[in-house]
Amino acid sequence: MNVVTLIGNLATEVELREVAPDKRVASFVLAVDRASRDGGADFVTVSAWDRQGELCAEYLGKGRRVAVDGRLKSRSWEEEGKRRSAIEVVARRVEFLGGGPRPDEEGGAGADVLPFEAPAAAG
Repeated sequence: MNVVTLIGNLATEVELREVAPDKRVASFVLAVDRASRDGGADFVTVSAWDRQGELCAEYLGKGRRVAVDGRLKSRSWEEEGKRRSAIEVVARRVEFLGGGPRPDEEGGAGADVLPFEAPAAAG
């Protein structure tokens, strides 16, 4: 079973791209604290599709705390003659946590947790 749940803070701003007509994907990096004596964090790339991605781009900013439920997706490619690979989380659900506006807004609409809207099946 391929299921992952993470809670962390956005380490980057959300980037929203149109990948096909009426198909959008939002990407961001999530910093997840390690539960160890040494501390530190793991940085995980997250993608959210369609309406859910649009909501992430509209209401989330760097530093915002979120919970992500989804699945792991691995991909590989060749770059400059070297084989590269990455693992990312494809979000099924992104829950906005820890009220407060986006960092670039004062008292903005991002202060409340928004209701989740189920996304269509994504790549």
